[in-house]
Amino acid sequence: MSVLDSPIPRFHLAMPVDDLDAARRFYGGVLGLEEGRSADAWVDWSLHGHQFVTHLAPDGPRTIHNPVDGHDVPVPHFGLILTVDRFQNLAARLRAAGTEFVIEPYVRFEGQPGEQWTMFLLDPAGNALEFKAFADDSQVFAT
Repeated sequence: MSVLDSPIPRFHLAMPVDDLDAARRFYGGVLGLEEGRSADAWVDWSLHGHQFVTHLAPDGPRTIHNPVDGHDVPVPHFGLILTVDRFQNLAARLRAAGTEFVIEPYVRFEGQPGEQWTMFLLDPAGNALEFKAFADDSQVFAT
């Protein structure tokens, strides 16, 4: 079954970027996302089967931070929940590309409900991304 045939609804997310060429280098080159349709002011990407769109917005995003597990987490942010293997492969790919992390890959909430690998980084426009992985998928919504 392809991701397009999945019974799980796919999301659509549009984010501001101040440079579409930089967005193409980052999302297509560094993250390896497949580019879809585009125009002068936007580019569609397949984010593991979800429709992610970068829209040209010269003023860029606005970010605040909230404390979580001893780190300043940027808000707003978006990302994916991956398998641990995919998380580790992406972390290695990002390190090889010279990515500067906002929060380096680490295990958050270790030994507690919701234990997860997590990492935060910014795209070239300053949008915050979080990628995470749970060794036990039942912990995604643990309380």
